[in-house]
Amino acid sequence: MSKSAHDRLLDALDDLGEADLKRFKRKLNEFPVKKGYENIPKGRLEKADTLDLAELLLSFYAEEYAEKVAIGVLEEINCKRQAEKLASLAGTSGRSHPQAPVQSVSSTSGRNGDHFIDHYREELIQRAASVEQVLDRLYGTVLTDEQYQNICAKETNPKKMRELYRIMPSWNRSCKDKLYEALKATNPYLIEDLEGK
Repeated sequence: MSKSAHDRLLDALDDLGEADLKRFKRKLNEFPVKKGYENIPKGRLEKADTLDLAELLLSFYAEEYAEKVAIGVLEEINCKRQAEKLASLAGTSGRSHPQAPVQSVSSTSGRNGDHFIDHYREELIQRAASVEQVLDRLYGTVLTDEQYQNICAKETNPKKMRELYRIMPSWNRSCKDKLYEALKATNPYLIEDLEGK
């Protein structure tokens, strides 16, 4: 008899160590979900055990999407084995990242599997326009007030972009995805041109 979504989620979560479970909860709270869905509030996640987590996922996202969110979060925290196991049991093939924004996650990957933002570093530094609009979109989520002010103080767009890249090594994939989305919204033709290469 095949397992229910609840059991499959519970198995995946029970397979996480204490530190990974903590990271899962933190990432789940900020994970970009599809339009029409909300993130599970931090307060509900903090004291949740694996059973509570499975129930929260199902109550917030319904069966099929709850599993996709869980797989996406597991991938983000580098629990690939659990993500793949859950994906195969849930019958979702490949990387089923439920990212809401315009792009599919594959489009944020460069040719060698590196992130689009890393892959086209030089072109983005030289060619990005409206950099302050990009920064406005990152302010408060990716950039602190101090970082935002420091970058805005630079005189030219390339200098602003170079400063942005200078702080980027501390970012995770989700932050880079946000930069990609901000650039796509403010410099659509540039992104289109680079993606066409």
